[in-house]
This record gives sequence, structure tokens and C-alpha cells, in this order.
Amino acid sequence: MYEDYQKGHLKNAVNIPGLESLFDDNFFMPKLDILKELFSKAGIDSNKLVVAYDNGDFIWAARFYWILQTLGHENVGISKVAYGKELMDNFEISTVDFIANRSEFIPRIDNSKIETKLSTLLSIGNKTIIDGRQEEHYDGKKSIAKRFGHIPTAKNYACTQNFQVNEAGNKMREFSELKEIYKDIPKDKKVLLYCDGGADSALNYIVLQELGYKTAVYDGSWAEWGNDESVPIENPSK
Repeated sequence: MYEDYQKGHLKNAVNIPGLESLFDDNFFMPKLDILKELFSKAGIDSNKLVVAYDNGDFIWAARFYWILQTLGHENVGISKVAYGKELMDNFEISTVDFIANRSEFIPRIDNSKIETKLSTLLSIGNKTIIDGRQEEHYDGKKSIAKRFGHIPTAKNYACTQNFQVNEAGNKMREFSELKEIYKDIPKDKKVLLYCDGGADSALNYIVLQELGYKTAVYDGSWAEWGNDESVPIENPSK
């Protein structure tokens, strides 16, 4: 959030609030012209290494990372440590808004990194599907949509498993730990990821990609699937 950015941020960091900037009104990726202008104003072009961080949820930095890669910008990473004491002790901190020199961001869409409702429907039984929500949502006890449960065949790997809560700033788990968490997922199938709205699943996307999986995010996620009576669901709570 901009209010958090104003209180303190890494010097020369551009503020791109996750919820306001990386979703449209229906929780899909914003239109291409909007993202092109957003990233151009942030000073991003094909030559720039982009590093994202957030408040410790990691999902906002991850959503930003996934969108950039989907638009063809591979030179992107996220900080393993969220904003907090550890970063504040090791980097110069500012409370002044940083305005970047404008660059020309040129999108080159990589359709292999994004899934639709139709491609997700066709993936049931053919690809590995992972639900990045908390267990009570996967089990059908809670839902942001009118229907409860999960996409058939989906396995539940809550994105919060990827990091540790830390007073000095939440921290991503080491890859040796993450490899153990995801060890039962086969690597011979593409992995399709979803959550409530495409942010939690983006964190799973980054981790699994780094572990050698071929991954893609279903952007509509449960916000779309759970409100569409024409697509199948499984509800273990019933």
C-alpha cells in the first residue's frame, strides 16, 4: 500500500501497490495498455533487472513477478526477505517518493505462463493442478465465491508454506526445505496453479519454477471458477 511506502522504503524503490495496480475490477490481470504504461512509468525496459519486495505476504511481489514474466520480461526476481528490520539495517531507507526515469516497456506475451477457465477445464486429469489457498478454503469450509470447494483433482499446497514469519522481516524458506515440501509433485507434467485471485498462486509459481517445474497461473482462479455453475467442483465439506 502507498501508505506503507510513505512510512519507509528502500531508497530509489518505485511504489507499485499490489491490489490496486496488478488486478482489474474483476481480479484479472489489468489490460495490456494499462500495464504497459505502469511499467514504463516505473522505468522498466528490456535491459533492466527488476527486483520486487513487499510487506511480508510475498504474494504481491510474486504477482508482480508473474505478470512481468507473462509479458516477456524474464529479468526479474523477488527479495528473499520482506520489508522489515533486516532490510532496514542493511539498506538505505527513504520516506521520499521516488520518481523513475520513464522507459519504454514493450510487452512480448508468453501464453505458456497463463491459463484460462477453458484451458483449466481441459487440464483436469491431464495436468497437475495445485490450489494455493488455505486448507479451510480447499476443503469447502470457506469461500470468496458463491460455491465452496476446489477444482477437481487439485492438490492443496497453501502458499504460506513457502516462507517463515520472522520479527525482523518474513523470509522465504531455503530451497532445500521447499524441495522437500513439493517432493511428491511429478515433474513430467505441467503444473497449473490457482488460488482465490491469482496472487497466492503466483508465489507457488515462483517457487516451483525455481525447483524445475513448468508452471502457469490460472488468472481467474476461484473468484471466476467458484462463481460459474457450469464448471465442476469437489467439496469435501459436504
